[in-house]
Amino acid sequence: MTDLDRLFRQIVRNLAATDPARLHRPLPLSELRETIVPYRANRRALELESAEDYELVLMRLCAGEGGFARTEPAEVRAEFEVEVGSSNPDLEIAQRHGNAVVSLEPKPLALALNHQPGLAFAPPDASGRTVTREEPSVGLPELPALEPLDDVDPAGATGHGALRCGLCDRGLPTGRVVNFCPHCGGGQGMPRCPACRSETEAGWLHCVGCGAALSRS
Repeated sequence: MTDLDRLFRQIVRNLAATDPARLHRPLPLSELRETIVPYRANRRALELESAEDYELVLMRLCAGEGGFARTEPAEVRAEFEVEVGSSNPDLEIAQRHGNAVVSLEPKPLALALNHQPGLAFAPPDASGRTVTREEPSVGLPELPALEPLDDVDPAGATGHGALRCGLCDRGLPTGRVVNFCPHCGGGQGMPRCPACRSETEAGWLHCVGCGAALSRS
């Protein structure tokens, strides 16, 4: 499973556990980064080493790589495509375009949820039988099969895919915005450089954006 597969799967898992109806609605990019699948609470499940790796994978998702999601407006999606192909991508592009929206594509979403795509409900015919009809193909690329989400933990406490504190690794509540861990009190937002406001990580001595010295914490 690739980094992009894991990110998509974790988005689906988190939404399925908190608000399944939103799986089929456009998601604000800022909310995707900060609430639905924030790096610090999901880095273990995503198997990413740093916030920079997270931003790169999110950038690929927003560029439409793999056919997992569609970003609107189109000009923003085009910007992501350019940055993905750049040798020195702008890691703050997702933060800058927080008002853009990301929609999960139906076919990979159905695969992730272990549903059968391509069938839609039709009203009963004249004989009273309920029939289904085949939806026309939308020409999506073939995608790798994803394992069913059979380990979603609605309580958000112990499941493999539950949101976890990036500091103490204990389960976080689901179904609400979590700014602080209820167990250790650790903040769940990414700390920022006081000089340029770039995101930083615990233990860093200098900002990767501007080089400013960071306080030890």
